Amino acid sequence: MKAVLFDRPGPPDVMKLVDLEIPSINKNQMLIKVRYSGVNRPDIVQREGNYPSPPGHSEILGLEISGIIYKIGSNVTAFKEGDEVAALVNGGGYAEYCVADQETAFKIPNNISLKEAATIPECFFTVWSNLVMRGGLKKNDCVLVHGGTSGIGVAAIQILKLFDSEIYTTVGNEQKKEFCKKLGAHYVFNYKETDFFDEIKIIKPKGLNLILDFIGGEYVKKNINLLSSEGKLINIGFQNGSIVDINLMKVMLKRLTITGSTLRIRDSSFKAEILSQLKKFVFPHFENGEIKCYIDSVFKIEDVIQSHKRLEKGSHIGKIVLEF
Repeated sequence: MKAVLFDRPGPPDVMKLVDLEIPSINKNQMLIKVRYSGVNRPDIVQREGNYPSPPGHSEILGLEISGIIYKIGSNVTAFKEGDEVAALVNGGGYAEYCVADQETAFKIPNNISLKEAATIPECFFTVWSNLVMRGGLKKNDCVLVHGGTSGIGVAAIQILKLFDSEIYTTVGNEQKKEFCKKLGAHYVFNYKETDFFDEIKIIKPKGLNLILDFIGGEYVKKNINLLSSEGKLINIGFQNGSIVDINLMKVMLKRLTITGSTLRIRDSSFKAEILSQLKKFVFPHFENGEIKCYIDSVFKIEDVIQSHKRLEKGSHIGKIVLEF
């Protein structure tokens, strides 16, 4: 099978298309013939050598796929060969065939194409598990999500709408600002033109309930100062750095919670619980059109280098997808 590998960490150009053996499966797994694979920030961090695959996980990039089941293990009962599915996978998505656990795979919701389905697992699993399960999101909460046009941002804004949240987000240009407003964000700040911290302090002087952040760096202090009493800062990445100086007195006085998580290292049972909740509370909204999959661009697997360059450039709106 064709698959993407790299011999050494580095820029996008280290990736290359090679021939590998089709992977084997155990009795609880499925082998999926991949049609589409989502491109995500963790893929870049792994390619750069800063996010190695956990023990037992595939070293091939790619954490979400859609395709057709080619083979099933003897214990797999909810699926059959030939089913169209999408799955959150433990790596291996940048390949013609990929192993998936039955607990983290799902049949494509009605009105969603195979191409669109490949954009669901990584971002919607991440957002739901952090905002709802970890963050305890409640109706009418005031929530800031950084990077509103990223895959995470687009998923978060749409999930927040289900909770009638007051939605704040940050973006890097006016086109992205307009997109987020149309998507449903109430307040959108172009960080290249204005300081979101100053603006939110004026709009919401008592503070926000939740902040979802994958930027880190100087944003951490601002996030802490923007939270209301009992507020929660949820970190899911540190694009601008994870080492910062903070005043813990403010955390103590406002009884704040600073937390974070990474999805990849969690076991299948935890991911299965996320999927169960998504099926109940989110998938019906895919089917009635209230929640949509927004695709920025599609690249052939032979053009995987360009797909990473597109993501690194940061001009995308929605998800970037690889096609086999």
